[in-house]
Amino acid sequence: MIKEIHEKFLRVTPKFCPGCGNITVLDSIISVIGDLYGTMDDFVFLSGIGCAAWIPSPHIKADTIHTTHGRSITFATGVKLANPDLNLVVISGDGDLAGIGGNHLIHAARRNVEITVICVNNLIYGMTGGQLSPTTPQGAITRTTLSGNIEYPFNLAKLVAYTGGSYVARWTIADKIQLQRSIGKALKKGQKGFAFVEVISPCPTQFIRRNLKAFQTAKDELNLGEFIDVERKGFVGTIRNSIGKNHSIRMKQ
Repeated sequence: MIKEIHEKFLRVTPKFCPGCGNITVLDSIISVIGDLYGTMDDFVFLSGIGCAAWIPSPHIKADTIHTTHGRSITFATGVKLANPDLNLVVISGDGDLAGIGGNHLIHAARRNVEITVICVNNLIYGMTGGQLSPTTPQGAITRTTLSGNIEYPFNLAKLVAYTGGSYVARWTIADKIQLQRSIGKALKKGQKGFAFVEVISPCPTQFIRRNLKAFQTAKDELNLGEFIDVERKGFVGTIRNSIGKNHSIRMKQ
């Protein structure tokens, strides 16, 4: 089954570090889309910079936009405004979405922009050398915290839930069945509001080998599951309805 899905929906064979959870996330996304939609024709995938940003581009055989660092959500908002019938899916990492792109993340959730965001949280800046990220657990050793991280990390799922997301869930790469169910819900919810799925996927190259104890502590402190699943008016739909009403008023005048 996986082989058939790969042949149908992938451009190239996935290549990530041994033990990387990105392959699990990629397989989960394309499997869910294959089951629910059967085609990628109405999908646009966007990503920023980092290991997780390589999940859609160059791998997924669909329209993809590989954007500048931290700007994938803003590009997705623009595409959705231009063509609201498309399914917009942002796939990127914690450094890209919560670091340089953090402001875009919280405001897209606040506005309830009709997109789906899948954040692969590897707890560190993996591709760029193993530096501290906004989600690195306290005490963790990184290239920029050699004595241990003293900062408090973001709880991304709670952050998005509190700022206004319509659907928010968090799973690990070990929870593949639950993760796929949440991705399916998020894709549907993302057509009407802001949907966010956080996937805890610690980087085996830059994080795990230095931080087994810190990872265990962080894992025990993070709740998993679905946190928000509500109906709210979407940002793009509200704008387009407003434009239509104003245009109708001007025509009558």
